[in-house]
Amino acid sequence: MSYAVKEMFLTLQGEGMQAGRRAVFLRFAGCNLWTGREVDRAKAICQFCDTDFVGMDGDNGGKFADASALAGAAAALWGEESGARFLVVTGGEPMLQLDPPLIAALHDAGFEIAVESNGTLPAPKGIDWLCISPKAGSEVVQRAGHELKLVWPQQGIDPRTLLDWDFDNYLVQPMDCGSEAANAESRAAAIALVMSDSRWRLSLQTHKLLGLK
Repeated sequence: MSYAVKEMFLTLQGEGMQAGRRAVFLRFAGCNLWTGREVDRAKAICQFCDTDFVGMDGDNGGKFADASALAGAAAALWGEESGARFLVVTGGEPMLQLDPPLIAALHDAGFEIAVESNGTLPAPKGIDWLCISPKAGSEVVQRAGHELKLVWPQQGIDPRTLLDWDFDNYLVQPMDCGSEAANAESRAAAIALVMSDSRWRLSLQTHKLLGLK
């Protein structure tokens, strides 16, 4: 199987329980919650995506012929640094392409594999850290994992119902609305949710605060 990659780069994980870790980010092209043209995001179920997952024109993006080639490219980005290799698979929706051969190849290259998914497709076995971020209007089938990350506020989601799912950690992340005034309201709403129920924990997009990808 070949793999369509939007971009791949070395950075720090900016969100969630793994925040602050050196990481290779592997962003797959394509998302099952957006079926419109590149310029018509109004057709998306998810209306607040802050990433460009269309095409293969990003840094180190392109079509990779097989799992070995993609794992090798990820290893080259990590370089000779001797610490435990950590790779974040995201998108778009990574479950459209992430498969057992790629998981095996990444493990063979020494990577711990973290995945960030919308949860509408089941996760294959072998993922080391699974983060699910539910989107209003979608049917989440993957209701277990290491981390649930709720982007907030979202109309159409009741946070109380998510606490019945089987996750080790429940995080709420303020929605990036594109303006400081709107972002301040999102931060206040996220903080209020945590203060109302201590099972939630605040997550911030620290890579944006640091000026990282």
